[in-house]
Amino acid sequence: MATIKQIQLRLQQAKKKLAGLNKEVTATKRKIKKLDSDLKKAKAAEKAAKAKMKKPAKAAKAKKPVAKKKTATKKKTAAKKKTAAKKK
Repeated sequence: MATIKQIQLRLQQAKKKLAGLNKEVTATKRKIKKLDSDLKKAKAAEKAAKAKMKKPAKAAKAKKPVAKKKTATKKKTAAKKKTAAKKK
């Protein structure tokens, strides 16, 4: 069986180790939060850039409306009608 001093020493070492690990966990949590916020900012900036690029394209289309062309029916002239009738 271990003596009282040995147990106290092991307990102190365990507490020291735990304190060091707690600090490391806290620092890691801070880093994770910072990286999450950076990721959100980057996604928002990318989304804004895509929207900005799309807007001028839509505006350019709106500025130049395409007029509909009227289809005109072609009328055969009298001379063409006669040649078509002769061929039959």
